[in-house]
Amino acid sequence: MKNMLSRLRENIGQYRFEIRHLTVLFIILIVFQVIVSFVHKFSLQKILVNTQEWYQQDSAERMANLTSTSLELLLESRSKNEPLKQHEVNKIIQDLNIILSQQYLHQNVQEICLLVVIDSAIVAIDDGNVLYRYIFNEHRDLPTSSWNHDEAIRMYESMLEEFKAKEQIVTVVSDRQTFHTFVPFVPRGEFSGAMYMRNTPDFSVITREMISTYDETSVTYSALIFFGLLAMFYISTYTLRERNKAQHLLFEEQKKHLAEQINIENELLFTKRIYHTHHKAEKIMGFIKEDMRMLTVDNIDQIKSRILKYANFIARVIYDMKWYDPPVQTIRSQIFRTDLNNVLAFLVTHVFQRISSSAEMVRFQQEFDEHLPIVNINEFVIWEVFEPIIQNCIDHASDSSVTITIKTEFNNETGECYVRIMDNGKGIEPWLLETNDEGLKHIFLEHTSTKRVGNEQHSGYGCYIAYEITRQRLGWELDVENLPGGGCMFTFNVPTMVL
Repeated sequence: MKNMLSRLRENIGQYRFEIRHLTVLFIILIVFQVIVSFVHKFSLQKILVNTQEWYQQDSAERMANLTSTSLELLLESRSKNEPLKQHEVNKIIQDLNIILSQQYLHQNVQEICLLVVIDSAIVAIDDGNVLYRYIFNEHRDLPTSSWNHDEAIRMYESMLEEFKAKEQIVTVVSDRQTFHTFVPFVPRGEFSGAMYMRNTPDFSVITREMISTYDETSVTYSALIFFGLLAMFYISTYTLRERNKAQHLLFEEQKKHLAEQINIENELLFTKRIYHTHHKAEKIMGFIKEDMRMLTVDNIDQIKSRILKYANFIARVIYDMKWYDPPVQTIRSQIFRTDLNNVLAFLVTHVFQRISSSAEMVRFQQEFDEHLPIVNINEFVIWEVFEPIIQNCIDHASDSSVTITIKTEFNNETGECYVRIMDNGKGIEPWLLETNDEGLKHIFLEHTSTKRVGNEQHSGYGCYIAYEITRQRLGWELDVENLPGGGCMFTFNVPTMVL
């Protein structure tokens, strides 16, 4: 026995994952089954209770209606003016007493009487002799009943006018079990009062039996599920042994391979970032050196301001080389008050028009909206976005001259700004404007470029990094399309409330 328990413990220890998995599945199924059983039980109980209440009311009304009909038929069988002998009178009184009293044989009937109005007062009649005197002799001074019918009189008094007008059966339910039934009493077609019956039918025995039967069925069904799951557990522990070993070895191998791939990709990504930022910094440093050579007493303030912007941009470039995912407060914050028009104008005048290779072949047109609001974004992060897009327009102009139009617009109704960078070149190849499965255009993917000369290792990175910064860090939208007359247009959608 000990050896068997020891072997069982060892086998269970080898399949810890399967035990947890099947245990969770087992618990979930059992909990669901219990919940379904309780919901079904309560629903069934609700249906039975509602059906019972309906049947109780229907049964009480049928009994009261039958009693009232019997009295009416008995009284209609004799005429008021017909002379009757004493033994016939006694027979009628006896029949009336039988009709009024035989309903008490039902264990649920607790009170029965005839309610009539005499001189504006409601009187309860529960004796055949008194009823005979009221109907046939038209006596109005009737003796007081030995039973207490005050509650029935009070209820009948509250509904008398409506009850007399409609002449329909009325049932009042109290304590969900007691039914006060009022049936119109209309002998010879003349409304004379109401037959009242207080009935408390009880069908709870049937309800308990049905609920008990359902509980037995539910327990049996749950037991079958429990043992079925146990059988599945034992079968799975034997069939999954080899698979677990193979999966464990495969997992270890994949973990090593994945770690190597991550290290390689991180190194490549860092290398590309260094190359891209180094290229920018190298160009701006050339401008700084040139400005230093041009420095005179007359232009010292102008050149100092320009060199300060250059230096701040280089500092941002170096910062990006250190941080793969910089803190958001270094990008978007209330402390930044950036004018997009000024940033674009500075880029055109002091960056792109200073490049000798493109100054003669590239012409810029600037159409700035003066109502453009201030944005709370770092000026030099915006510089990193606009610079590669403008550079892309220049690089793809080939050897022909190109006109680049930079336009800003502000929509006062939506509170959105638009920055459009357009050129009249040959446009973007159609396959670059196609979208992948994620809805992203190929031009914004990494390593996507139409360049086929020079060093291709780092091409196709400018639009990609501009798109990534625009979407992930700035919270803007960036799109591109070809223009009908030739050339292309990059559109930046700038929500001014984004922080």
